[in-house]
Amino acid sequence: MNTLILRTIAPTLTSLMVIYSIIVLLSGHNQPGGGFIGGLIAASAFALYGIACGVGPVRRALYFHPIAISGFGMLLAGLSGVVSFYKDVPYLTGLWWFPKFSGGIEVPLSTPLFFDIGVWLVVVGSLVSIALALEEKD
Repeated sequence: MNTLILRTIAPTLTSLMVIYSIIVLLSGHNQPGGGFIGGLIAASAFALYGIACGVGPVRRALYFHPIAISGFGMLLAGLSGVVSFYKDVPYLTGLWWFPKFSGGIEVPLSTPLFFDIGVWLVVVGSLVSIALALEEKD
């Protein structure tokens, strides 16, 4: 299934799918979605790119090894709960900060957001690793 149309549209479609997966990731606590569903969308995008262009371009696009991405996501998800120990609340309690940037822009940051980002990285790393292993030819 390596057609000219698929090879031509795959890079653009992959970019759009990854952007959409980040939107789903960031809106996960206010609407349906989150790290897992966003990670599935991003992994599907990289799988599509791998089918169209091969394993080499996907590995170059990711920059880091997929297992390293997954490991960093697991570390981030685990560390998002450690912050609660310093506030004397149970592990993985949601905590929010509202830092102000130049121009008075206030950006809400929370431990659930960092947990979801960690889940997103775990899902993307593990599923892309599986997809690349299945797509590689010996």
